[in-house]
Amino acid sequence: MSATLISSIARTAEPQRMLRRFLALDAVVTGANGLVYAAFSEPVGRLLGVGEGLVLELGILLALYGAAVGRLASRREPPALAVKAVVEINLAWAALSVVALLVWFDPTTAGAVWIPAQALTVAGFAVLQQLALRSRTQ
Repeated sequence: MSATLISSIARTAEPQRMLRRFLALDAVVTGANGLVYAAFSEPVGRLLGVGEGLVLELGILLALYGAAVGRLASRREPPALAVKAVVEINLAWAALSVVALLVWFDPTTAGAVWIPAQALTVAGFAVLQQLALRSRTQ
């Protein structure tokens, strides 16, 4: 996706609505991912080549984080500081996912595809949220 396309998606006559939508989408995807990780940590861990315990812990963390982002998305006007925190956490998650893939994990083929794909998705949420936040304040 080009920077121009991403920027045009985030820019709208109603930036508040777009910001809330990007937060809500993040909450749904993150929360669902977390619930799957938590409920099926053993098979997901085997599929990705990542330890079952780590997958369970990440699942719980992601489910809680998704709920918090969902609560933020439900606010009529999400506070800028909280949105900035979500953006920063998402960027950190994406970066740490790549570092973990390269340094700590010995993933299966599925893991070697899934980990960077989810990192790109999370980074994409961060970019869209940041652009929408910026549009809201202009």
